[in-house]
Amino acid sequence: MTALGALIGRDLKIALRVGGGALIGVLFFLTVVVLMPFAVGPDLALLTRLGPAILWLGALLASLLTLDRLFTADHDDGSLDLIVMGRTTLELACAAKALAHWLASGLPLVIATPVLGLLLNLDATSTSAVALTLLAGTPALTFIGMIGAALAVTLHRGGLLLAVLVLPLSIPVLIFGVAASEAAITGLSFGPPFSILCALSLISFVIGPFAAAASLRHGLD
Repeated sequence: MTALGALIGRDLKIALRVGGGALIGVLFFLTVVVLMPFAVGPDLALLTRLGPAILWLGALLASLLTLDRLFTADHDDGSLDLIVMGRTTLELACAAKALAHWLASGLPLVIATPVLGLLLNLDATSTSAVALTLLAGTPALTFIGMIGAALAVTLHRGGLLLAVLVLPLSIPVLIFGVAASEAAITGLSFGPPFSILCALSLISFVIGPFAAAASLRHGLD
């Protein structure tokens, strides 16, 4: 546990320093939300109806934007080889790195959602509902993306492969995240889509580290 805590702390320090990449996702998320009202136009009712989908799509793309940093820096400086050969189980190390990535890149998106929701003409209740669904769903985006990041880390120019692998797997998270948000806003049944969203995060939390660890072992042999 000490080694895993040290790994999480190290990754957080690297991500939060200047040029570490944590703010890239937040700035991209901000850019998408700020520009969307100009693209939609002055129809506030349409903007309100599209608000949850815009926030979720921005969060998905922002998460994808920072995934390539999950293993690439460690691979470039040789740290990844030490992690693979270390005494700490590789699956737990992958889970720790994914947790650190979500704390640095995913959690800020959730925190920024209530403020950015005002730009989309969403009230406090609606933005709180969207923030709750993002809190439940963004871990799934991180752990699913970790699998693609592990597959792409040993390949030349694996960024395109990362997008091709991760986007189709992330579509169910996007669908149920938007469905749960809209259900909370319109007064429909919030429980079923939100429960499925939480289940997707739990499943990705279980499968993601094992799939990523197997990819790293095979790719670094």
